[in-house]
Amino acid sequence: MQQIFNELHCSYLLGDLNRSEFEGEIFSYLFNNQEKTCLIHWQNEEYEDFLSWFYPRLRRSIDSYREKGASFDAFLKKYFLLSSKEYRTRKISGAVTEYSAWSARIRDMYAHEEAPSYTVNRTEDLISQIIFDKGGRKNTRRVLALILKCYYYVSDSFAEKIAKKIGVNSDELTELLSKIRKLRQEKDDSIYYLKERIYCQYYRCIVYDKRLSLMKENPIAHSNQKIKLEKARTRLEKMRARLSNIRTEATNKQIAEVIGITKGTVDASLSRLKAKWKEMAKKANLN
Repeated sequence: MQQIFNELHCSYLLGDLNRSEFEGEIFSYLFNNQEKTCLIHWQNEEYEDFLSWFYPRLRRSIDSYREKGASFDAFLKKYFLLSSKEYRTRKISGAVTEYSAWSARIRDMYAHEEAPSYTVNRTEDLISQIIFDKGGRKNTRRVLALILKCYYYVSDSFAEKIAKKIGVNSDELTELLSKIRKLRQEKDDSIYYLKERIYCQYYRCIVYDKRLSLMKENPIAHSNQKIKLEKARTRLEKMRARLSNIRTEATNKQIAEVIGITKGTVDASLSRLKAKWKEMAKKANLN
């Protein structure tokens, strides 16, 4: 930058230039003389984008300048340099965040292994095998207790399709599921919020990892960023471990309260179902 800024500032103070003309002259010089600035190495398009971002700051810089020590030219040169560093930092940060988001999205689209799905027909076959006692008597309460136990994974549409099979009105089953969810609302909310925090922490690790790859020229910054990344990954693993230890099924006491039977009856029903399920699995392996 040249002494032209001092001259323009003197003209502004003397009243030869009004405020808008003064700002316009500075901006015009910066726009047409990139090779005379400290940003000569920037691409022209990036430089123009920066000037558009810098213009509102230019107005504030004029207001903040005081004629003490440094000249207006030196002041503006320093302000211009610091602003360019802030702009580049913000651009890199935004690019890193966008890269991280797309990296995670690509994993979701192409590298995510879907959990096995179970069709309603297959589920109906299993229910047909476990709903009857050894004497051939239908025990609706037993399967109903199982459905309420696993309420977290039972959708309303699935409940409607399976209700007839177990001999329960679909509206009644939906109401029972609604009651059990109401009892479990606080626990379910805590699971939901923990999952949200895990997602945020996962993206944070990606961002830290990308920033680390861009700091190889600065050993101190690289070392500090590496520590942040290691701490973030450790925290992520702890959060995932905590989530895996949270039980999503309803308690037998809650099931008993919703159905209107004793907890002992629910304990016995689910215990028999578990035993029968193991027996069915054993027979399936032998076949």
